[in-house]
This record gives sequence, C-alpha cells and structure tokens, in this order.
Amino acid sequence: MAPKLDIPKLLSLDEAVRHREAARQAGEKVVLTNGCFDLLHTGHLYFLKKAAEQGERLYVALNGDASVQALKGPTRPVQNERERAYLLGSLPFIDALVVFHTPRLTREIEALRPDIYVKAGDYDITSLNPEERAALQAGGAEIRFLPFLEGYSTTALIAKIRAAADTF
Repeated sequence: MAPKLDIPKLLSLDEAVRHREAARQAGEKVVLTNGCFDLLHTGHLYFLKKAAEQGERLYVALNGDASVQALKGPTRPVQNERERAYLLGSLPFIDALVVFHTPRLTREIEALRPDIYVKAGDYDITSLNPEERAALQAGGAEIRFLPFLEGYSTTALIAKIRAAADTF
C-alpha cells in the first residue's frame, strides 16, 4: 500500500478563500494561475517561479483528473491529481493549491478574486476562455502573460520517454 501523501497546501475552495482574505487583509497581492501540470518539467517550473514573482502569494488551481482527460485525451493524466498536487505543494514558491473538476475555472476565479492572473506566453487575451476572462475582469484582476520557455512541454516529454523506452 502506498503511503498517504501529506499535502498541507492543498485546500478546499472555502479554505483557499479564507487564506486569500487573510492575505488581502495583510496587504498581500495574490497571484492565481491554473493548469494540468501532468508531468512537472522545466517549462512548468520556469513559469511557476515567474508567476510567484508577480505578487506575494501564488495560488495554483489544478485541473482534476477528469478535467485533464477531457482536455488531453484518454491516456492522461499520467499522474493523478493527488500526485500532481504533492509535487506542486512541495515547491516553496507555491502558497496554496485548489483542485477544480469543472471544464472552466470561473467559480474559483469568482471566489478567490485574485489581484493578478497569469498564464504562459502561449496564451493571449483572445485565447482565454471568455467566461473566465469576464470573471477576472469583473473581479478587478490584472491579467498578465509571462514568457513561454520554448522547447518544454508535457507532450514533448512523453514523446521523449516513449522514444527512450523503445531503445530497451
């Protein structure tokens, strides 16, 4: 039996909202980002570190397993949501994690009301989901796009692992 993963940064949405309100009271800027983070790689770490530099607190909304499968296909996620949350929660520059199970992040955006919302540079304002963008704008969030580290993606990493496996 696998050991139980202790993930203190993994919060329910209600808990995250309470933490967010404490940060607001302390005058801290809360940054929100989201993603699948299926196989944590250099591109993810680069982006997340840059995201953390945008404010005092970094909150990550993590796609739940069914959400990843709907977005990426039946062979994904490679790691389940608890494993992915454990890895992300081990990073010192991430303050809180919330798993969301719906196709859109709108509910979490409306509840958390981040000061800043960040996505990697492979997105732009027109490629953000209109419902999510409207929730961000209604909550007064500043939307920022951070540099995308070319050459790093989960899909490319999986292809590399497959190619390496074929050599055995």
